Amino acid sequence: MATIKLTAQDFKEKIFDYSKETEWKYYGSKPAIIDFYADWCGPCRMVAPVLEQLSEEYAGKLDIYKVDTEKEQELATVFGIQSIPSFLFIPMNETPSMEPGAFPKSAFKQIIEEHLLPAGVN
Repeated sequence: MATIKLTAQDFKEKIFDYSKETEWKYYGSKPAIIDFYADWCGPCRMVAPVLEQLSEEYAGKLDIYKVDTEKEQELATVFGIQSIPSFLFIPMNETPSMEPGAFPKSAFKQIIEEHLLPAGVN
């Protein structure tokens, strides 16, 4: 399971249709991380292999998506992306949280274990 690239249309179908809904309603069946990135961004390129590793480690338990902010400017605007990389962490039944910055693998694992995956699932 590798990271999955999302277009604005994919986002509306798989994650949340911000053009129709006013209240957050996650459509996914697993918790998710969405990486808002750009190809020219050095920190984004440093984090990419970590996300690939995590997508393998948590295959079947967690989805990891990528949104190219250069190509999907509408999504970047909707989510108020001002710096990249920025990550949208989506738990199953809670409000998602947006965190800017490049994190080490240990920080991602801590967020995944403590906030995205319920106890006993991992």
